[in-house]
Amino acid sequence: MANFIQKKDWQISENLATPESVYLRRREFIQGTALTSLATVGALYGCGPSTVPNTLPEIKWNETEKTLYPAKRSPEFELDRPLTDEKISGTYNNFYEFGSDKIDPVHYAQKLNTRPWIVEVGGLVNKPKTFDIDDLLKTMPIEERLYRLRCVEAWAMAVPWTGFPFKELLKLVDPKSSATYVKMETFYQPFTAQGQLAFWEPWAYTEGLTIEEAMNDLTFMVTGIYGHPLSKQHGAPLRLAVPWKYGFKSIKSIVKIELVTEMPTSLWMAAAPREYGFFANVNPDVDHPRWSQGSERRIGELSRIETLKFNGYEEQVAALYDGMDLEANY
Repeated sequence: MANFIQKKDWQISENLATPESVYLRRREFIQGTALTSLATVGALYGCGPSTVPNTLPEIKWNETEKTLYPAKRSPEFELDRPLTDEKISGTYNNFYEFGSDKIDPVHYAQKLNTRPWIVEVGGLVNKPKTFDIDDLLKTMPIEERLYRLRCVEAWAMAVPWTGFPFKELLKLVDPKSSATYVKMETFYQPFTAQGQLAFWEPWAYTEGLTIEEAMNDLTFMVTGIYGHPLSKQHGAPLRLAVPWKYGFKSIKSIVKIELVTEMPTSLWMAAAPREYGFFANVNPDVDHPRWSQGSERRIGELSRIETLKFNGYEEQVAALYDGMDLEANY
């Protein structure tokens, strides 16, 4: 008798996997104030159309990282499908600090110095801490997980992240009961990250979660990818992965985490509030003002497939939003 594997609802079937033979497309500029501004800066400061490299930039491992990667994959998040080819995911990125074209980050993010790297965690906590990234890595339970990645632009991938549950970091600082939101910020180095020369935009990049979202089992702090330390174009040395939300919520290159009482205003909320809300949950029933979210294109496929509510993680996260109007709270 044949053995049948019952898939969990977040598992991705093989026929939906992003093919390894795919090559990159030229970035389609989104017609909005924020991206138009960034494109202008790119033209002025030399960031713009560039070519796909023959090989990905070399990643330098330090002694701490040599003991951590590749990490053991969590069986709970092991999927029955081939992974997206690393060259595809490594050269098709949104990281506007380094340019508005998908290919820009693999070229320009290499200028970012990720050692030493300090992460401050404070606000409404009983034990505020400042971590050196390598000391933090030694402290956390490192594992590999395979997650779906859904961009607000209606394209999708799946990526093997290595890291640790965000809640394990928050436990170290002992949040106060009055903390209701978690605010995160990336670096601000405008002469390293030329996109930040757009002084009219509200840099540094800021994102936020509710405390309940941050403590969810799926919310993941990422330090590695494809069995090695996180590459700079993906947001080294520390980024967020929140797989049931659109990709812009997964902030890159984090330097500060603050627990607060008021809902943080993210960069995208400030730049285009009609288009980007705080929650940003993947939802086929709530369209972007300029395009449908009812379907998505997996990179390299001509056809489109239906978008899954919460990106396929409804069972794990829907309870966070019981009674909430998801259209009003987009």
